[in-house]
Amino acid sequence: MTHYFSKQPETPHAYGSFSLSCEGETLTFGTDSAVFSRDRVDPGTNLLLDTVLLMEDRREASVLDLGTGTGVLAVALAKCRPSFQITGSDINERAVQLATQNAKRNGVTGADFVWADGVPEDRGPFDLIVINPPIRAGKKVVYRLFEEAAKNLKNDGAFYTVIRVRQGKASAARKLQNHYSVVETVARAKGYHVLRAIRPIRKRSVQ
Repeated sequence: MTHYFSKQPETPHAYGSFSLSCEGETLTFGTDSAVFSRDRVDPGTNLLLDTVLLMEDRREASVLDLGTGTGVLAVALAKCRPSFQITGSDINERAVQLATQNAKRNGVTGADFVWADGVPEDRGPFDLIVINPPIRAGKKVVYRLFEEAAKNLKNDGAFYTVIRVRQGKASAARKLQNHYSVVETVARAKGYHVLRAIRPIRKRSVQ
């Protein structure tokens, strides 16, 4: 079965589009079958976007949108925060193609997109890493992405994720505490919580 976290989806194409308002900007996103939230902006993504825009109004920042999907977070952040230099990565090749097209569609030049099963090896470290985690891929995958993010975040950087209470918010927070000194809920709405993690724990290797 093809999922939105499949590398090469085999589901027949079913193109569509939706719009998003971001600080007065109206952005349009092309979508397709076998990509995450193809009919609308996922409410978790929307809450995560609003939270990052509110809390991270930096002049310059290197940002990774981990599991970018159709590029909603990456494109919106690049459009509304031109000082951000954004990389979007995804395991789904169809999603990466759509995200690239959506950046061009919305006149965004501060974001580029790459295929990667996790954090791209040739990018980073990053000031910010954001992820709406692929819950359906399972906790093993999600927690691996959490760990990779911690290893590729600058010491003064911040990691943001969004997760529903009933989909494991409490266990996700505990897992993040293995990799960060501070993990806190910074926003919540309709059962979704945005977690921010800072001060990544650097474990010393055993000689």
